[in-house]
Amino acid sequence: KTLKASHQWPGGKGDARDEMVQIIAREVGKANVGLDVKVYPAQSLFKAKEQWYAMVKGQLDIAAFPLDYASGRFPQFSATLMPGLVKNHDHALRLNKSDFMKDIKKIIDKAGVVVLADAWLAGGFASKKNCILGPETMKGQVTRAAGPAFEQMLAGAGASISSMASSAVYQGMQRGVLDAANTSSGSFVSYRLYEQVKCLTAPGANALWFMYEPVLMSKKSFGKLNKAQKDALMAASAKAEAYMTAEAKGLDEKLVTVFKKAGIQVVEMSSADAAAWREIANRTSYKIFSEKVPGGAALIKKALAVE
Repeated sequence: KTLKASHQWPGGKGDARDEMVQIIAREVGKANVGLDVKVYPAQSLFKAKEQWYAMVKGQLDIAAFPLDYASGRFPQFSATLMPGLVKNHDHALRLNKSDFMKDIKKIIDKAGVVVLADAWLAGGFASKKNCILGPETMKGQVTRAAGPAFEQMLAGAGASISSMASSAVYQGMQRGVLDAANTSSGSFVSYRLYEQVKCLTAPGANALWFMYEPVLMSKKSFGKLNKAQKDALMAASAKAEAYMTAEAKGLDEKLVTVFKKAGIQVVEMSSADAAAWREIANRTSYKIFSEKVPGGAALIKKALAVE
C-alpha cells in the first residue's frame, strides 16, 4: 500500500519540513509492514492551501501543513499563528501539551484529520524598503502576513495586506506586488528571499511570529491501515517530531547566517519594539479573535495560561 504525502516546500534541498516527511517515508519503509510513503514536494501534487480539503476527502493521505491555512473554514486555527502568543521554542513545546492544543486538536480530529507530528517554526520580517522594527517602520508597505491574525495586526500599524502562500512571496516581490513579508525562518531560506530583500528582521529573543506547521493525515486514510502499519507510522512520526524539535532553533541561526552571507542587513526587534507590536495585536488580532471566533476568548486564555 502506498500513501501519498504532499507539501509546498522544495524537496531534497534541506528544508526541515520536507525532511520531516522524508523521515516518515524512510522509517515506514524500513518497518517492512507493507506500507510505502511517496513524497510529492513543491506543490507537485496539490497547491499549498488545497491540501486540507484533499485530506478531509481522503484524496491526499499525508501533508506537512501550516494549520492557519485552513482558518477560512476553522477560524480557531488562527490561534496557531497569533502574534506574540508563542514566546520561544521551549514555550512552543510546553504549549503542545496544554489544554489550548488539546482543543485545537479536537477540532482537527472532528474535521477528519489526524495529527502525526507537531512542529512550530519561528519566523521574522523582511523588506525591500527598510528594516522592520517598531510598528511605525511598517507604515505604507504592502506586506504578506501568512494568516488573518497577523494581517489584522499589520493593518493596524498602517500596512497594506496581500494574502498568499509563502511559496508565492518570491514572485510577489520580484513583480513589485509586495514590499515586505513575514514567514518562517525555514521558508525565508528555502525560497531564497535573500535575493529580493534589503533587510531581514530575524526572530531573535523577541520573536513575534511562531506558526504551527504539523504533519497531518487524512482520518479516512489512517482508518484503512492495519495495526502494524499504524504503529509503524506513529513510530516514524515520533522520530520526525523529535528531529524538528532539535532542528527548529537551528533554523533561526541558519537564517541569519545565510542572509548575512548574501549581504543582507540583519536586525532584531528590541523588547520595546515587540511590546509596541503586542499592544497593536491586543486591540486588533486578539480582540477580533476573542469576539468573532466561537470559543476564541477561551482558547486565548488557555494559551496565555501556559508559562
